[in-house]
This record gives sequence, structure tokens and C-alpha cells, in this order.
Amino acid sequence: MRIARFSIDGNVAFGAIEGEKQDELVLDIIKGIPFADYELSGTKVPVGKVRLLPPVLPNKVVAFGRNYSEHARELGHEVPDAPFAFFKPSTSVIGPGDEIQYPSFSQEVHHEAELAVVIGRMCREVPRERVKDVIFGYTCANDITARDVQKREKQWARAKGFDTSCPLGPWVETDLDPGDLTIQLTVNGQQRQLGRTSEMVHSIEDLIVNISEAMTLLPGDVILTGTPAGVGPLNVGDEVAVTIEGIGTLTNKVVKRG
Repeated sequence: MRIARFSIDGNVAFGAIEGEKQDELVLDIIKGIPFADYELSGTKVPVGKVRLLPPVLPNKVVAFGRNYSEHARELGHEVPDAPFAFFKPSTSVIGPGDEIQYPSFSQEVHHEAELAVVIGRMCREVPRERVKDVIFGYTCANDITARDVQKREKQWARAKGFDTSCPLGPWVETDLDPGDLTIQLTVNGQQRQLGRTSEMVHSIEDLIVNISEAMTLLPGDVILTGTPAGVGPLNVGDEVAVTIEGIGTLTNKVVKRG
């Protein structure tokens, strides 16, 4: 099932996406929230009549770096023996169609297409065999990075955590095997990144076991699983699109920060 979060007439709600063709998609509005008991209302609205929002509002976004060997090598890094985590704040999250604001303190902003895992229940110290039980679903993400700042500063908080640096969407797919999906990214229609989730160094199970040893994960929290090779610069005016097999396409435009 594809679960979207949207606004219409000033109201925010969740809905289940129905249909296959983009211009024929409709939302069946959900009674309640998808992380608890809910039911479909039967009230339906065309997707074209609503504004899609970030599919979740995470308490935290836990991102894992250098989780694709070729990406680590293209930046001159060693592949880590253990998962390598950092954070993106909730204020970095934007949704499909929202603008990525080019930060004033950077001259080199890069795209990074990623599969995002959405947590469905409060959990900690999750054993490997229970990981699937705590996952709500999967969505597309773009780990926008101020690369020059990342290289210059030892901590990645500003480079990875600035406002609008975490596009998510367009919705959460709850029925998906994430083991071998195509991930691709285009800028102005030209392909920049192409990889498969099977190329991850550390699996989704590895990542969730690793981070839940240290902290409690909450419903709606997001885990970014790393990016394949091909990262590169974005410029003001660019349109960047992340497409993941079985999920859909997340598109955003880069603008000058006002």
C-alpha cells in the first residue's frame, strides 16, 4: 500500500494511493494515523487536487554514510567496517515539489539519492530477526550535502543538516522487498546516479540493529541507507529527481536561498 500525507483546503491528512497512471491517482482518506489502528474512510480525492507533503514528520533522521563501496571510493574514503551514522534534523525535511534552498554558506552542493526506511513502531535493541516487524515502509530520499563544508568542518551538522537538505517522498510504500531495487537520479532529465540496493555494504538489518543498540526509534523516524556512486553538484535552477523501483519519483527544484 502507498501511504501519502497531504493537505487540502487547509487540512492535513493521510491517505492511501489508488491507481497506477500518474494523472489518475486518487487518495482514499485515512481515519486516524497509519502508525496505529486506522481504516479507510471511502472518501476519495484526486492526487492532482491536493498538495503532497513529506510523507512523515520524523522525530529524527538517522543517515548512514559510505554504505556503497563505489561512492566511498569516488570521494576518496575507505569503506567502513561498521555502519557509520550521522543525523539530519527534522527541520531539514521537505516534501515532493518543495524547493531545495541553496545555502548561502556553501559553493558546492551535491545530490545523493537514497532509499529511506520509515520506522513504524517504538523500538530499541531490535534483534536482527525482528527488524522487518518495526519497519512501516520505504520512500525516496535525497541527502543534499554542502560538500565543501563537509570537507572543511570535522562535524557534518551544517553540511548535512541545513534547512531543506532532506527531501522525502512522494509517499511511503508499505509492501516492498527492498533487497534489490534500482535507484536512479536525474538532474534536468540527465542521469547522474544509477545503482541497486543490493550493492549496500551494510544491509538494512545491519543498520537498524546498529542504531537501535544506541537509541530508541519512534514511529515516523527515518533511516537513510546510503547513496550509490555518481554524486555531483547542483546549481540554482536545477530540477533533481530521485526514482526508486517500486516506490516512485521524488522531484525538487533548487532555488537561491531567500
